Amino acid sequence: MQESIKNEVYSWIKTLVFALIIAFLCRSFLFSPSTVYGESMSPTFQDKDRVLISKISEINRFDMVVFHAPDANEQYIKRVIGVPGDTVEMKDDVLYINGKEVEEPYLEANKESILLDKFTGDFTLNEVTDQSKVPKGMFFVLGDNRLASKDSRIFGFVPAESVIGEVKFQLYPLSEIGLTNS
Repeated sequence: MQESIKNEVYSWIKTLVFALIIAFLCRSFLFSPSTVYGESMSPTFQDKDRVLISKISEINRFDMVVFHAPDANEQYIKRVIGVPGDTVEMKDDVLYINGKEVEEPYLEANKESILLDKFTGDFTLNEVTDQSKVPKGMFFVLGDNRLASKDSRIFGFVPAESVIGEVKFQLYPLSEIGLTNS
């Protein structure tokens, strides 16, 4: 009887250790939870929302990403607007990428709620970064709440190696749980 209890305890310990190793590997290399701080991505995400990020995703234009902030010891969540080789311009609240007008449906709720003529101030890459195109290995990011977002208009390009991952799933609040819409 004593030997069977010892074998059962040993079996449980092996299972728990194996589960912890798998969890550690998944969190380190595949996906990780993150918390949204601030209102820069409102209404897409609110302060204290919890999201799950994929660390193996290829980053594309309009993906929402979490990255190490270039100007603080923090992590930011923003939307990728420009990828390497892109030109980016904002004129009269219209986004132009590579000279073509691009719709931003994720901004509509914010635009309707303000009484200002412009939601996003006019700019070109040259004005905010001293470069005409997004360089190789870099991204140009903006928050969805353009009036309250510290983004590439302030700190410039985000190096690809500082991107932790792409936001794929919202965990909290429970009323918003599910896949994210880029």
